[in-house]
Parts: sequence; C-alpha cells; structure tokens
Amino acid sequence: MSCLGNLLWFIFGGCISGLSWLLAGCLWCITIVGIPIGRQCFKFASVSFFPFGKEIVYGGGTVSLIVNIIWLLVSGIPLAVEHAVTGCLLCITIIGIPFGLQQFKLAKLALMPFGATVVS
Repeated sequence: MSCLGNLLWFIFGGCISGLSWLLAGCLWCITIVGIPIGRQCFKFASVSFFPFGKEIVYGGGTVSLIVNIIWLLVSGIPLAVEHAVTGCLLCITIIGIPFGLQQFKLAKLALMPFGATVVS
C-alpha cells in the first residue's frame, strides 16, 4: 500500500515538495558553512518525495537546537507554510486526508529538521 501511496503522492504534489527541499539545500550549499545544512535538506528531500512507510524520530541536543533556530529564521518558515497550506487544501476532500497528514508531518519537519532521523 505504501508503494501506491508514494506513487500517487509523487504525482499529485510530492514532486513540488521535494523540489522545494532540493532548492533549499542548493541555496545552503552555496556557502561553505551551509554545506552540512544543505546535506540535511537533501536527506529530507527524499522523505518529501516518498513519505509513506517512513517515520521521523526527533532527538538531538544543544547543537541541533542552535542550528534549528538559524534554520527556522532563514528557511524553515517558508517550507513549513508551504507544507501546512498544501496539507489544509488536501484535507478538504476525504480522499486527500492521508496526503494532507503527510504534508503536516513534513511541515513539522520543516520547522525542526536537525536532530531528526528517518526510520523506515
């Protein structure tokens, strides 16, 4: 079921979500200091392309908190708003509710990506 869900997700909006994470990663990688942040964006772009069957576990420490604050101010808010608005639009229909819930999961990830790990 997750294969079918991922296929439908990719066709009906997951491609755009993943591309926005890739764009954020490319912009962060322009600077030498931002390369670790960009690599994290690329990792979460794969989750954004195919989110069904994957869970996100949050953890981390002081360094993750500091990087999350910098991330939130620079790139996190636009990505989170994109995912939240798309999730609300998808939840209007009954068929779109599972896809909307995945968008809300990605919105939370867009606010706090550092210290988070992806579990299959």
